[in-house]
This record gives sequence, structure tokens and C-alpha cells, in this order.
Amino acid sequence: NNLGVALQQQGKLDKAIEIYEKLLLIKPKYFNTYYNIGNVLNEQDKLDEAIEAYEKAISLKPNYADAYYNMGIALKDKGKIKEALETYNKAILINPNYALAYNNIGNILKDEGKLNEAIKAFNKVISLKPNYAEAHQNLGFIFLNSGRIKEGLDEYEWRWKIGEHRQFLQPMWDGQQTLNDKRILIWCEQGVGDTIMWSSCLSLVTSLAKHCILECQPKLLPLLKRSFPNVEVKAEDRSLDQQRNDFDFHLPMGSLYKNFIKEVSRTSKTDAYLVPDPNRVDYWRKRLKSIGNGPYIGISWKSADMSPIRLPNYASILELSSVLQISHLNFVNLQYTEFAGDLALVQDELGVTVHNFDELDHLNNIDDVAALCSALDMVVSTKTTVPLISAAVGTSTKLANWKQSPWNNILLNPKGPSIDIFERNTLEPWENIFEVIAKDIEKIIKDRSSK
Repeated sequence: NNLGVALQQQGKLDKAIEIYEKLLLIKPKYFNTYYNIGNVLNEQDKLDEAIEAYEKAISLKPNYADAYYNMGIALKDKGKIKEALETYNKAILINPNYALAYNNIGNILKDEGKLNEAIKAFNKVISLKPNYAEAHQNLGFIFLNSGRIKEGLDEYEWRWKIGEHRQFLQPMWDGQQTLNDKRILIWCEQGVGDTIMWSSCLSLVTSLAKHCILECQPKLLPLLKRSFPNVEVKAEDRSLDQQRNDFDFHLPMGSLYKNFIKEVSRTSKTDAYLVPDPNRVDYWRKRLKSIGNGPYIGISWKSADMSPIRLPNYASILELSSVLQISHLNFVNLQYTEFAGDLALVQDELGVTVHNFDELDHLNNIDDVAALCSALDMVVSTKTTVPLISAAVGTSTKLANWKQSPWNNILLNPKGPSIDIFERNTLEPWENIFEVIAKDIEKIIKDRSSK
């Protein structure tokens, strides 16, 4: 059994299953082995088989709380929400102090829009495990999604108990200390999209500090250097964190909103703050004319990470049909991963061409993506990095958002002068939202043609 666990921890999942099955030949009623097999199968996304293994473990040990808990995870990933809740509650009946089960119940309630019940669940977790950072962060997202911005941003600071935190000799800026004659380092802490979004606050920092350094992902250097000429924009480098003396304070980008809560709370509409390369904008305008007359609409619909927890944020390309079938529009692919099959599907099923420019490296050349977005008339997208870029360069952006998403809030939604957000409830089909977006686009086109 321990050998199987070790193989599982090394990621040798098939070998682990093989070892567990040998063990069952020796001890066919060893309940813990079925539990371990369930965990491996869960990791392999073989959810039905995992559930069977957990059920076998429970049949041998009826009060097996951990088996109920992990079976709840598999059921949730299968979309069997009611059954998952029942299973988590069975785990709690066996172990009333099962904080992880309460946390997962809170997540389900949040996804269903039952925010008050979800808050109670997360508060129960925190009463059992006061330092359980994930529950604090989940509670923070609920507060943010329901407009309790200060409470939400305070709870969001618990993310440091989950992820890695850079260590400097200099203190973190708390928003209260004066930055007069001071140098401050702002450093990226999450993905490219988060860096783009939170850079909307850089001008607030530069208005207070003598000098501002921004460390970001290398692929963002050209765009951010051009956009923020009064900021020293550098590639992220963690190798000398303990020896650095080029700043007086530091701040992770995700804490910018907390320190400028009054400013960011005023409105979701901001001026465009990213400056694309004007030469590349001209290039893309000419390139767009080569595919036909406008309007030109960029589209994006999914992420590179389509794990179960993120999946509700994204649509299939055919769910955009109502938008794609608007006549006299030229559609442009802004999807940066695994899009060829989807574009062929749209061509076959709808007879619609979504143009893809092979010369554009969608994933790595963010500067050129920004230039193309600037050349477009509009962008329609789910919650990917694309609408964060298009909104920030000032292009009209229609965002199809999952309403109950932990990322649907002031901290993580796009910023820009022309961003419209259309929300889908958890059980609502995406088609409904894209029909609304299609009507909005048609109205805009009609209003423009009448002028």
C-alpha cells in the first residue's frame, strides 16, 4: 500500500493502480486500497471508476468520511451537484469538524448564487480552522462579487498563505506610509492577464512615489514599457530579492486595489491605459482590409486551462452562433490555444469563416495582440486574457461572464472606456448570453448606419 502511495506521489499513476490491484489479490477487503485507487482514478479524470472505488471503500467501512469527501469531489466534477452536496453532508455527519467538506459545500453554494448560505459555510470553516487560507480567500471572492469591496480585498490578502510570497528586506507598502521621495517596487504575482489588468493602477502609484519599478513577465515588456514611460519596467527576477537595495517599499500587484480602494471603487470605466505599437496597429488595419470590409470583430472563447474548476467560465465556439451569424461582419480569431479544430467546426456547421492570421503568435507576442485588438472594431469574448487586453487599449469589448465566478468582480474584471459585461447564471446556457450580445451588436451597427 505504501509503495502504491509513493508511486502515486511521483505521478506514476498507472503503476500505482497496478500495485494496488496486486494488494487486493492478497487482502480483497482492504478498504484503504479502494480509497487510494479512487484517488488515482480521480486524478486521471476517470470519475465514474473513481466513484465506484469510493463506494467499494465505503461498503467495507461505512463511517469512512474521507471516502465520502473525495467521492463528493468526483461527483462535483461530473456535474452531479445535488449528489455531491449529499455526499459532503454524509462526511460531516461522520466528522462534524470536517472543515474541507464545509469549504467545498461553500463553493457549491457560491456557484449556485446562494451567497448568504455560502458565507455561513465558509464562516463555519474558519471557526474550525481559523488559519485556513483557502476559506478566507473564497469568502473574499463572495464579498467582492456582492459589492462588499473592502471586506473582500482584506480577505484576498490571505492568498499569501496559499501561494509563494517573495521575501525582501524592505517592508511592504500598506498604502498609509508616504511615498514622497521614495522608490517602490511593484511586482507581478499571478498570470499575464492579472498583470495587464492591475497595471491600470500604476499611474496612481507614480503620482505618489519618486520612482516606480514594475517587474513583470518578459512577454509584457514591450507593451508595458511603451504604456508607462515614467515607470521602470523590468523582467521579473527573483534571484537577488534578499540583496536588493534599489527600492524602499514593495507591493505585489494584487494588493494595488486594496491600497487604492477609493479610486478603483468609483467606476468600472477607465481611460485606455495600454498603448499599442502604432506601426503595428497600421499594419493590422491594412491586413484586416485584405479579408473584406468591416466591421471587424475579434473573438475568444476558452482558456488554455480547461480544468473542471475553471470550465464554467468558458463556452464552446458553437455557443457563439448567434454572434457569428450576424451578416456583414468579418470575424477574427484571438484564441491563443487549440483553435484550429474549432474554426473548422464553425466553417462546417455555420458556413462562417473566422479568419486567423498565421503571422501572429497569439500566446507569446502580447504586444502584437494588443495592436490587433486596437485595429479591430470590437471584441467578443469569455473571461480569457483577450478582453483584458482589448478593453485596456480602448476597443469596444463585450464580455460574456459567468455571474457566480470567483473572478467576476472589481478585482478581476477588465478595465477600459468601453467594456460591457453580460452575465450568465450557473445553470443558464451560454447561448442566451450570446443572443443578448448579438442583439446589442446589431443595434450598434444599425445606429451607426443611420448616422
